[in-house]
Amino acid sequence: MAIRRLPPLRAIEAFVRIVRLGSARAAADELGLSPSALSRRVSALEEFIGKRLFTRQHQAMKLTDDGSAFYNAVAPKFDELAAAVEGQVEDSRVLRLHLGVLPLFGSQRLFPRLPELRKAQPRLHIDFDTSPHLETRVGDTLDAAFILSPQPDPSFHAVRLDENKVYAITSRVLADEIGPQPDREVLSRQTFLIHNELPDSFVAWKQALGMPDLDPMAIDHYDSGQLLLEAAAQGLGIAIMHDAHFDRAHDGRIARLYDIEVKSPYSYWFVCKPHALDVRSVRIFHDWVVQAGL
Repeated sequence: MAIRRLPPLRAIEAFVRIVRLGSARAAADELGLSPSALSRRVSALEEFIGKRLFTRQHQAMKLTDDGSAFYNAVAPKFDELAAAVEGQVEDSRVLRLHLGVLPLFGSQRLFPRLPELRKAQPRLHIDFDTSPHLETRVGDTLDAAFILSPQPDPSFHAVRLDENKVYAITSRVLADEIGPQPDREVLSRQTFLIHNELPDSFVAWKQALGMPDLDPMAIDHYDSGQLLLEAAAQGLGIAIMHDAHFDRAHDGRIARLYDIEVKSPYSYWFVCKPHALDVRSVRIFHDWVVQAGL
């Protein structure tokens, strides 16, 4: 059987990287090419398939309809080929991932599932970073991160992991003292515990309660979800957190105040730069996150 003639793989790689990075200049930098060399590869690909893949205006390259259709058809196959070649390479090197993780998400949702990832991908090893402001460091010191956000920066490849409700959580003793029905006078004498990065959760909870102007005795701020949950369990105040944090804690010391539905402004997301998906360790972890349903 005759082998079908194919365009040069380097031309396809140049095309895919331009689309994923959103910039010809960024693609040229990543491939170590001059802009003119990159342009020649794309032109050779266009000549081979007989279609215009990009419009070019003032050094900007925008996908045509034919270019978009070509990308959707070719990019998954290109990734499969790269993975197949990788799988045939005799290599025992460790695959390293620098991952940003919120501590409470890590302890409640990620770490209980990591043994299955280690079993499936024994070469993949992860360096964990729990410092604040993870989103700002993705693409710099971090390959990827799990974040809580209303909507990640559009420059990221982002996978939404859940949608949440806002709970008011406190100790069972304090919950009994406060009572089963919302009371403005009682609530105004309480201390509320708020995560630094989730201020709008308290706003949403007050509005759902019908008390948008509620002014409590004090608001204490935390940068750790784990400490926030422990403070609530110790009766130090009323923590405004997500329903999943409460449900996954399995802590008999805590109770939820009031049975009211409050949609959270925030969701957990997995984020990375689009071009990071070309890195084997990031791609493996990304695909596992999607399949595992974290």
